Amino acid sequence: MSEAALIGDIGGTNARFALVTPGSFDLHDIQTLPCADYPALEDAIRDYLARVGAIGDRAPREACLAFACPVHDDEVRMTNNAWRFSKHQVRESLGLQLFKVINDFTAQALGVPHVHADELITLNTGTTEPYRARLVIGPGTGLGVAGLFPGQHAWIPLSTEGGHVTFAPTDERERALVRYFHDRYGRVSVERLLCGQGLLDLYRAHASLAGAPPHYNTPAEVTGAARAGDALAEETLLRFLKILGDVCGDAALMMGARGGIYLCGGILPRLIDWLQRSRFIEAFTDKGRMSAYNDCIPVWVVNAPWTGLLGAAEALHNEEVA
Repeated sequence: MSEAALIGDIGGTNARFALVTPGSFDLHDIQTLPCADYPALEDAIRDYLARVGAIGDRAPREACLAFACPVHDDEVRMTNNAWRFSKHQVRESLGLQLFKVINDFTAQALGVPHVHADELITLNTGTTEPYRARLVIGPGTGLGVAGLFPGQHAWIPLSTEGGHVTFAPTDERERALVRYFHDRYGRVSVERLLCGQGLLDLYRAHASLAGAPPHYNTPAEVTGAARAGDALAEETLLRFLKILGDVCGDAALMMGARGGIYLCGGILPRLIDWLQRSRFIEAFTDKGRMSAYNDCIPVWVVNAPWTGLLGAAEALHNEEVA
């Protein structure tokens, strides 16, 4: 058996691959390939392996890949690109003796225990209870929500669809936002607001409520305008983070996440200064009779580049991950 195993973290735009010695978390030969450059998953994998010289006798015989889409059936269809594949056929065509396919946010959760301490930015100090559940959550293309529990022999990931719970307003502005979103979409989930597109829609909602024309057309333009001092964009961004605090606090209560809250994904590390000045922690802890419970829970932003790859490496031989 080859010493190196293939791991990957694959989204709608990019496929991130690396090699790792099974049982270790020392990633090497990390490369990011544009999905659009390849007609199929196998083509991207073969090109990556050729680039790093892992072919022939050096080809991996084990692999774990994480995908930003549902992965429970044999046939996997990517949500935001044209790739679709059969797990069984990929395993056979690549000559793999072990092939695991997991959801990308499951990989984020499994990667959290392997992130270095200096890659965690503290938002709420709290006190970690090591044998309690952890909550891993983060806005991106959608709102990912997962749990992690320390089992006797391995980390146990708890996959959820927590991003699709109903949004609960807490003040008059949010009640007005619910009416705005309900008129356009019907039921309003928290993911409807807490994702990249949600930030843009939230800006448009604020503009509508203010009777002002919207000037920005992408989430990046909204955050850029907020940094430049645009009052409406700033109000939008601060509201986005406050709502995120509400949702994280609710999820912490539902999961009993006394092991800590880990904010993952590509959006939040770029908003550390805004998180610290926002009402995120106020909203996270403002839970009535349970406010003291949440106030004791540590909250971190994960500022690590390869959390998903680390999670795929953890999943490779984790007996709790099918």
